[in-house]
Amino acid sequence: MTPFAIATPQRILFGRGEAAKAPALIRAFGQRGLIVHGASAARARWLIDALQSESVETLALACPSEPSLPMLDAALAQARPFAPLWVAALGGGAALDLGKALAALIPAPGGPMDHLEVVGKALPLAAPPLPFIALPTTAGTGAEATKNAVIGLPEHGRKVSLRDDRMLARLALVDPALTDNTPRATTLASGLDAITQVIEPFISCKATPFTDALTAPAIPQGIKALHRLMETEDPQARDALAYTSLTGGLALANAGLGAVHGLAGVIGGLTPAPHGAICGALLAPILRLNRAHAAGETARRLDSVFHHIAATLGGTPEDAPETLATWARAAGLPGLTAQGLAPGLHPQVAEAALLSSSMKGNPVPLSATDLAAALAAAA
Repeated sequence: MTPFAIATPQRILFGRGEAAKAPALIRAFGQRGLIVHGASAARARWLIDALQSESVETLALACPSEPSLPMLDAALAQARPFAPLWVAALGGGAALDLGKALAALIPAPGGPMDHLEVVGKALPLAAPPLPFIALPTTAGTGAEATKNAVIGLPEHGRKVSLRDDRMLARLALVDPALTDNTPRATTLASGLDAITQVIEPFISCKATPFTDALTAPAIPQGIKALHRLMETEDPQARDALAYTSLTGGLALANAGLGAVHGLAGVIGGLTPAPHGAICGALLAPILRLNRAHAAGETARRLDSVFHHIAATLGGTPEDAPETLATWARAAGLPGLTAQGLAPGLHPQVAEAALLSSSMKGNPVPLSATDLAAALAAAA
């Protein structure tokens, strides 16, 4: 068996009602900390109030959109003088990424550009990060289980990662009840991201027995859960999708991703479109493209994915990518053009995506021409 490593959060709590344990568990990290939340501070009020009732001093910072370098710099300017002992993030993947980046950089002697990949120096962190506690309120990115934070650089038109094994959460508290009644469009986009993030590690050239054990059962579970949630609000489906998202985070941290995320990182730097919506639009065309180039074990794995899609959404396994794309559009997912990506940018995006770290996990080599064709199909 080929050697492999396993990187996970130090502790994971999963299940309905587990969020109630958060105040006591967070307090154990120290009496002063930073809370990063989404656009609505009201959704974090229960946690802030509970910590303050325990005499824990908190500073709350909002993450109103996907984090950018200016947002990160502004947050660091507020957070460093406060000298927090820990950072907790309560929200979607954007809030978790900003919180994770702050936990990494508050102790760092330099700035973000010293450590960001692709456009920065990509230096390892010079000091250990602060303890990071993640409480996701959407089921999508799996950021509670990953060792990187994605940051947008508007002036470069790119999204890149700050990455270090020590950025893994000290505590990931995944309570599916926090995702109940998520708006339909957000559920669809984030859910497709969660499904993408169990499919790409499953077919990745860096897959391991550990990641296979996670992703193989999660793929059909996630597809069924998202299909159900597009029909009606269902707590059991919320539970299943939250578990799929957590599984995807664990899997991608250990087996990487692929061309969907290679392209999405570039597109996310050029448009304001939500990350999950971009991934959702790209998933079917990339599946079809990878299958056209695949052989052997890779072809077998892709065929199993196609089978799971057909089993839930109908049609034949051979037509599964097209079935998935048609279903997602009917459920309300816009194509890339409607998300703000002009077709004239396809060649530029394809070339830039080839340099993405996510492309290293794609199961087959793809050219810029291949990627441009996938972009056209997702338009």
